[in-house]
Amino acid sequence: MATKDATVTDLQQKFEESNAVLLTEYRGLSVAELRELRDSIREHATYAVAKNTLTKIAANNAGITAFDDELAGPSALAFVHGDTVAVAKSLRDFAKAHPLLVVKAGYFDGNAMTAAEVGKLADLESREVLLAKAAGAMQAALVGAAQLFAALPAKAARGFGALQEKQDA
Repeated sequence: MATKDATVTDLQQKFEESNAVLLTEYRGLSVAELRELRDSIREHATYAVAKNTLTKIAANNAGITAFDDELAGPSALAFVHGDTVAVAKSLRDFAKAHPLLVVKAGYFDGNAMTAAEVGKLADLESREVLLAKAAGAMQAALVGAAQLFAALPAKAARGFGALQEKQDA
């Protein structure tokens, strides 16, 4: 009983501290394949196998009911502490290579997610790419503004020069 309580407490803490949680079914995957999956997401998440009843209790204690209907069969959770998009991509890519892994649901930013929504999340570009694009767009806007400001005095000078020539003539 004490170990079950400790497991529930540990899972609840992971639910509360995670940026996102992705629920998977791993039926038929070997221990080596699970290790490979863990290694592929280690930078941004931890992957935990737990009993469904204990997972449900811990999630509910953390205020999450998104997985209540999905907890059937051998379930494992990816507790994301880093880039959620990167973890979703890794799970999608792993599932392509190992079709026995099924992403069943997710919980991100206070909202429940279906498997399809987790797939859409995986289709997003990584945080670094999005930040680079935003920085590029801002830089282009600044360059445009700098060119505009540099052109104004030159235009004014040409205009004054033309007026001066007209007066001298």
